[in-house]
Formats: sequence, C-alpha cells, structure tokens
Amino acid sequence: MGHDVSMTLRIDLNCDMGEGFGAWTLGRDAELLAWVTSANLACGFHAGDPSVMARTVRLARDRGVAVGAHPGLPDLQGFGRRAMAVSPEEVRLMVLYQVGALAAIARAEGARLAHVKPHGALYTMAAADPALARAVARAVRETDPGLALVGLSGSALVAAAEEAGLRPVPEVFADRGYEADGSLTPRGLPGALVEDPALAAERVLRMVREGRVRARTGEDVPIRAGTVCIHGDAPGALATARAVREALDGAGIAVAAPAAAP
Repeated sequence: MGHDVSMTLRIDLNCDMGEGFGAWTLGRDAELLAWVTSANLACGFHAGDPSVMARTVRLARDRGVAVGAHPGLPDLQGFGRRAMAVSPEEVRLMVLYQVGALAAIARAEGARLAHVKPHGALYTMAAADPALARAVARAVRETDPGLALVGLSGSALVAAAEEAGLRPVPEVFADRGYEADGSLTPRGLPGALVEDPALAAERVLRMVREGRVRARTGEDVPIRAGTVCIHGDAPGALATARAVREALDGAGIAVAAPAAAP
C-alpha cells in the first residue's frame, strides 16, 4: 500500500561538456561529472578541440560516466546555436566527421562511445525536420549501429532513430522552458531558461514520475523522459545538477546511463 512507484523508475542524467577551445575554458566539467551519468562531448565544430576532447574523455572515463558525441553546426563564433541552411547530405557528413573523430579519441583513451546527441541549432532543426533527422540517424547508424541516439521527446529525431533501428533516448530538459507543443522555448524569450535549481528539480521529478511538464503558457504537456539534460555552459549548472540528482536519489529513482539499464 505504501509502495512508491518511483522505486521502479530509472533515468539518465546527462550534461553537455568539453565545450572549451584552446586556452578558453567553459563549464565546470570535473565537478559536474560527480552528479551526472552521461556526458555529451563537443566534437570541434561548435566547441572543443582534440586536446579538450581527450581530456574530457579521460575525466568521464575515470568517473564511470558514459561518453557520447555532441556534434553541432560548424559555427565556433555562434557556439552552434545559429541556424544554417544545410542539406540532409551535409548534415550526414558533418555528423559522421565529428562522431568519428571523438570515437577515435575515446578508443585511444580506453573508452567507447555510448550515444550521440546533436547540439544546439542542429538539434532543434533535426527535431522539427524529418529529412535532417533521418540524416543524423543514418550517420549514427553508419558510424556504429550500437550507438543510442538522443533527441527531444516526441520529436522527429526520436522517430528517425526508431526508423533506423537505433536505440532512441527521448530527452527532457531540467533547465529549459517548454512551449505548449512540446518544443523548447526559444532562447531570448521569457521563461526560456529555468535558473532556480529547486524549481528545475521539481520539474524533473514531475517529468520522470508523471510524464508531464508545465508549458510557459500554463498548459500541461505530456512528455516521455529517457534522459534529463543539464546544460554545462549555464552559470548555475553545478547547483542545478546537484539539486536534480539529490531530488531523484531522494525520490528513490535510479539514476543510470541508458546503456546500464537492464
């Protein structure tokens, strides 16, 4: 009678990392790795470079955190968050190029890639455009059909992963607002960012346990959570990661990378 259904739940907690470049450092990766179970590493297009990639792979490997590729558009100045007019074939080759580079570095460091999650504008574009989503999924399958593909819950990316025979991981966001259609509130609009760690944790618990999130305009939106993202570049990322992890642990929800799930 008193059994909490959350005891049977399992969720992954992921964070975007390795987003420095050269002498420029972004994010508190080493500290964040204490709280998350999957790391999405920039692959050199929107951020990252070979040295940053190798260093971040080692940090994640030593913490037992699953390593994934975070390929983006070739836009260092815009941090990959500006949309570009790219064809599906260009997207396929961009993803192949970036995932292949990180896979080689990971192998050299004694690690192996577990998943791919597009970054920024590429993620948003592929979530809404089935042709771009299929291009991403094809590149992932061509690189390694054992890789999981992370995409916005309910989006074209998740559908393309299923269609390609990949393992789809529907993603929800701890630190982003939602629109009534289940899309993320565009950056720059009020409510786009959830900056209060306690509120982020409360929203995550509801998404995981109830499959719902409150939209910016007040509606309850159905959502399927396979992994929860925290943006490593956000100023409050560490506090949010800690609050979300402690809330999940406190609710008896198992936190583990998708590959570790039975």
